[in-house]
Amino acid sequence: MNEPIAATARLDKWLWAIRLFKTRALATDACRAGSVLIGDQPAKPARDVRAGETIVVRQGVITRTVQVTGIPRSRVGAKLVAGYCLDLTPPEEFAKAREQHVQHLLAREKGSGRPTKRDRRALDRLFS
Repeated sequence: MNEPIAATARLDKWLWAIRLFKTRALATDACRAGSVLIGDQPAKPARDVRAGETIVVRQGVITRTVQVTGIPRSRVGAKLVAGYCLDLTPPEEFAKAREQHVQHLLAREKGSGRPTKRDRRALDRLFS
């Protein structure tokens, strides 16, 4: 953790550095699509981020809320992310994502008919 800390950074670079997005391009696209809010206002990718700001990011069904506590110089390891942001996301948001995943598993293609005996056994294993 000897790495120096910057005073400000671009929003897209910060989102990528703290691992909210897999690539910086995905972070930039999310900003341009209006999925990233700072102070209830859509934020552009080049906006400077400072410590103390609260950022809301919509990622699929989850709305993540993080507070900036530091600005890393480059992408940090997963164990070090907590030093640069405080996750304020309510647990209900993660529950929505788990529920969505289960519904996706249970979804059947229209017109595929009844589940087979094998399908029913797989569902029984999933819920037991």
